[in-house]
Amino acid sequence: MFSGSITALITPMDEHGSIDYNGLKKLVEYHVEAGTDAIVAVGTTGESATVTVEEHVNIVLKTLEFSDGRIPVIAGAGANATHEAVAFAKMFTDTGVAGCLSVTPYYNKPTQEGLFQHFKAISESTDLPQILYNVPGRTAVDLLPETVARLAEFNNIVGIKDATGDVSRVGKTRELCGDKFVQLSGDDFTGLDFVEAGGHGVISVTNNIAAAEMAKMMKLALSGQFEEARIINNRLMPLHKKLFVEANPIPVKWAARELGLIDCGVMRLPMTELSEPERPVVLQALKESGLL
Repeated sequence: MFSGSITALITPMDEHGSIDYNGLKKLVEYHVEAGTDAIVAVGTTGESATVTVEEHVNIVLKTLEFSDGRIPVIAGAGANATHEAVAFAKMFTDTGVAGCLSVTPYYNKPTQEGLFQHFKAISESTDLPQILYNVPGRTAVDLLPETVARLAEFNNIVGIKDATGDVSRVGKTRELCGDKFVQLSGDDFTGLDFVEAGGHGVISVTNNIAAAEMAKMMKLALSGQFEEARIINNRLMPLHKKLFVEANPIPVKWAARELGLIDCGVMRLPMTELSEPERPVVLQALKESGLL
């Protein structure tokens, strides 16, 4: 359940910024039908920073309800305060989620020891499998492989989502943590290279709008058919690049609306909809990738 093409699911909202649960159900069906391997509900792409705690938990539970056991659901459960991340882990225990994805504490810039103690506290608060999430470009802190190795000694810390774009870390982390420690790319642009280097899959933004293509590509890659996988990846490369012309998830929500996957591209402040100058850029990427 922690391999292949996993979607970093967007959270649909209506024109007033309220959670669109009918839209959420539609997205879950889209991923089930497309063959997506798992869903991350309310990760950072799911706007965890701007939904309330009550909404956060409810979106995860609704995603579980809509999936109805047909696709594993991983709960986004990170926070920049350890007690909040621990509270999320406890709330999701015994709900049926497959595990939790926990981002490194953002803004605080803790030391490596601080990061270790943060994830140690989360691990000790629940039996749920925990996936670490390292994305220095958004958090201003880098969870180093040596610290990951210390954390991998906890039985329920089972893997990492690495969004550094540094493919060389795959080998380093495998050397320190062993083959069973799950490594998932968090960077679509280098995701296929990450798997070719020994990674287990990708937690993807592109997957939100090209789910079947991403699922097929990952299945090919994980079976060693990299030449065939790269043909698909090359076709999707405009999306891997242009879905980040503005801060994620701004472009992908706009693209999802253009494709009819959601009814509205609204986000809560301080996030705003895709700016007018960038809309033709994303539209062209959709066309080049064969989605329009």
